Amino acid sequence: MKKLLLGLSVMILMSCNQAQEKSPEAKKETNGIEKAEEGYNPEAKLQELGLQLRTPSAPVANYVNAVRTGNLIFLAGKGPLQSNGEYITGKLGADLTIEHGYEAARITGINQLSVLKAELGNLNKVKRIVKVKGMVNASSDFTDHPKVINGYSDLMVAIFGDRGKHARAAVGMGSLPSDIAVEIEMVVEVFDN
Repeated sequence: MKKLLLGLSVMILMSCNQAQEKSPEAKKETNGIEKAEEGYNPEAKLQELGLQLRTPSAPVANYVNAVRTGNLIFLAGKGPLQSNGEYITGKLGADLTIEHGYEAARITGINQLSVLKAELGNLNKVKRIVKVKGMVNASSDFTDHPKVINGYSDLMVAIFGDRGKHARAAVGMGSLPSDIAVEIEMVVEVFDN
């Protein structure tokens, strides 16, 4: 009787494992890495939105634009360098409005995407945007830092969909290098291959 029960238990476990392997959730994973769902195409989104990525600016000191460790890429802080080669400068709450800051953060997002594409060759390799740290050059009485950094966050979601939603900090700074309006850094997870 014990052998019969043991045999039945083994058969039930095997059939459960086979059913699990055939489930849609099991098909999404290979070697523990979830593959991008059908229709996920950040490269096509860039085209659709009419966004042009540029050659990333070179670091101005002894650091690099990005460091990859495992499946994570840490991007150094970038600022709102415009296509004309000039930065958006000034303090939020004194020289710039929230709308100016939002646009500065969005331009910074485009600059970071340029770095990311240079690192990966293709933005479709991005599994998700993990973390964003947004620093706002602001007067001491300015308190709308999140509204400024939304320019960056909204762009990430527009390009990557739900995979663009991230953990975030949006903080004020008394000053930033060269008086730039914002500086933003990012952590990104990428697919294995």
